[in-house]
Amino acid sequence: MLQITLKRSLIKAKKNQKATAQALGLSKINQTVQHENNAAIQGMITKVAHLVEVKEVK
Repeated sequence: MLQITLKRSLIKAKKNQKATAQALGLSKINQTVQHENNAAIQGMITKVAHLVEVKEVK
């Protein structure tokens, strides 16, 4: 299980990065969501890695 927190603003992010963050369920700074660790989620995290902080939780 991964805990993903939006740490930077989406204001100047590219369209595809904004869409990826929204698909992860992130819209506000410091908002946190949890997702299963799989290839699709890993790819999404890679796309917005500079905007989010990721922690592994049980």
